[in-house]
Amino acid sequence: MITMQILHSSLRPIWCSAPHTSLKPHRNLPLNFPLSSSLYRYNFLSTSSRFPLHVLFASPESQLDMEVSTETSKWAMQDFYTLRRDVEATSERAEEIRASAGLQQLEEELANLEMKAADSSFWDDRAKAQETLLALTDVKDKIKLLTDFKMQVEDAETIIKLTEEMDSIDTGLLDEAANIIKELNKALDRFELTQLLSGPYDKEGAVISITAGAGGTDAQSKPVDKGLSSEPVSKIHLFSAFCCFIGHQVQDWADMLLRMYVRWGEKQRYKTRVVEKSMGEEAGIKSATIEIEGRYAYGYLSGEKGTHRIVRQSPFNSKGLRQTSFSGVEVMPLLPEESMDVEIPEEDLEISFSRAGGSGGQNVNKVETAVRITHIPTGVAVRCTEERSQLANKIKALSRLKAKLLVIAEEQRASEIKQIRGDAVKAEWGQQIRNYVFHPYKLVKDTRTGYETSDITSVMDGELEPFIKAYLKFKYSMTLSLNKTDDR
Repeated sequence: MITMQILHSSLRPIWCSAPHTSLKPHRNLPLNFPLSSSLYRYNFLSTSSRFPLHVLFASPESQLDMEVSTETSKWAMQDFYTLRRDVEATSERAEEIRASAGLQQLEEELANLEMKAADSSFWDDRAKAQETLLALTDVKDKIKLLTDFKMQVEDAETIIKLTEEMDSIDTGLLDEAANIIKELNKALDRFELTQLLSGPYDKEGAVISITAGAGGTDAQSKPVDKGLSSEPVSKIHLFSAFCCFIGHQVQDWADMLLRMYVRWGEKQRYKTRVVEKSMGEEAGIKSATIEIEGRYAYGYLSGEKGTHRIVRQSPFNSKGLRQTSFSGVEVMPLLPEESMDVEIPEEDLEISFSRAGGSGGQNVNKVETAVRITHIPTGVAVRCTEERSQLANKIKALSRLKAKLLVIAEEQRASEIKQIRGDAVKAEWGQQIRNYVFHPYKLVKDTRTGYETSDITSVMDGELEPFIKAYLKFKYSMTLSLNKTDDR
């Protein structure tokens, strides 16, 4: 016999299985009745061993909890329906991309390339063999990527089907499906971007050079020669202090850009190295060079070349005045030496040596290891300081100069380096391409595409994808219009 003590007149007994038992819920309860102990108060009564059931009393508070649980379930169902629509839309998008990529043609191309690679005379021409192997790798990567798209869509669709067959919603499964769709859409975006990259060097890595000041050293602090000035010493000191203040501004801005590009490379999972950095006198950097190794790194970053402008309240001014600073960014492809079949006559090169700045190393500031090479016909110059020997710096500087000239030749549609028009070569950083406004409002705007965002914190943390995507589409449309003009 069950003994029962009624605690409150409003308590309503509901029979259910005891915790941690294999008994099923009472037949009067719905199959999907929630039994979470966090939502209800259990008041268990003492029973004899012949009755392994317990009585669950539903108080007014527990009834309110049941209403909250019902409302939560409604929201979960809405999230499920939204996710199902997202899965369907992403599935259609992935199928369209797979169809437009020509998977069948890619598989046929793969078979042909593998047949060439298996030929006994394949390595007779090493240059052609390397080109074939690169093409083979590209085709394999593209096929694998398209196959991964289909597999990820199928994984998300399987989770949706399982959820539809279940009596209740498993939020863990829904979160997994949502993450799959989120990452898949990012991958689809990147794949679409690569379809816009058709340049001969777009698949290569990238070398980014950042220099403080739109005119290089013009905006950096310079000492004033008192012997050449008839101004009072106080004015000279004021002018010198102002130059130092401006130098700190632009050098700090250059350091911010350095961090932005390093963060971008890390988020893309590229191998990113700061190979050269010239520190400022008190803050920031005068210049820096970053090497980013990864497929399509140059294609993505080629649009970053230009002058970057910042407007903000100066951290170096106690009055908090608004200041404007500029830094130049230059982007070159990271080309392997064997791929650059370019010969530059010695008489067209001007090579100078200097002592490398910075800390560390026995040769720093003692031996002239830094190398600067200028291409006399065009005035294009590069500088290399990161290696420990003069010879190594000279080899690397010459390699970067060749890469830079190849890009300029492509821009001018010249078939050879000697056909480059020196008068048409722009300044090292070209035009102003982007404004970063921190004060009096927050805005980052690309002056070429018009794309803008107020989320300046994310941009400075390396979130450059929207700007890169907008520029590549802008560049693609410009190329189409130029081709139409040439056809006429």
